[in-house]
Amino acid sequence: MPEIKIIKPMDIEKRSFEIITERLNGRTFGPDKDDIVKRVIHTSADFDYADNLVFSENAVGKALDAIKNGATIVTDTQMAWSGINKKILSSFGGEAVCYMSDEDVAEEAKKRGVTRAIVSMEKACKNKGEVIFAIGNAPTALIRIHELVQEGKLKPSLVIGVPVGFVNVVESKELIIESDIPHIVARGNKGGSNVAAAICNALLYKLRR
Repeated sequence: MPEIKIIKPMDIEKRSFEIITERLNGRTFGPDKDDIVKRVIHTSADFDYADNLVFSENAVGKALDAIKNGATIVTDTQMAWSGINKKILSSFGGEAVCYMSDEDVAEEAKKRGVTRAIVSMEKACKNKGEVIFAIGNAPTALIRIHELVQEGKLKPSLVIGVPVGFVNVVESKELIIESDIPHIVARGNKGGSNVAAAICNALLYKLRR
């Protein structure tokens, strides 16, 4: 029988990060990226993220400035929205929103024969100020964000591009990676709403310290 050590609730996360650090065998990613990579691994228990997370130049710094300026975080799922620490976000005057269940989004998507994610990204253009996108499910959201930037209708402070799956997932991520859009992207097929929320929270926790 394996030995099970009883750990106090407040020490579980601390011990988890210690284990992650140990298993990385001294590997580091830079002071601005370390805790983001480790939090994604903590959320997913998947060490592949040590290799597949791609950061554009100064993406973290730009995101932190945006949050301090009251950024709106737009998600493509209610799950990602619910996972974001909105208490910290609101302390800087920001908010997290998800338009996927809005009636006007559903009606417009049905009328045009497109995904709700596409219409949600278009609706996000109406937000004033800094906007961060946390995309964990819909590659069509990333594709539409890229188009809206090309059309001059959108200027994201950061795009977190981590949709999971197989259809257009890799291609949509590469579209963002190859662009000038500030980004944190999980290259390949892996990702998910939990990963999108984890990256948001890692950024927020940097400002809480």
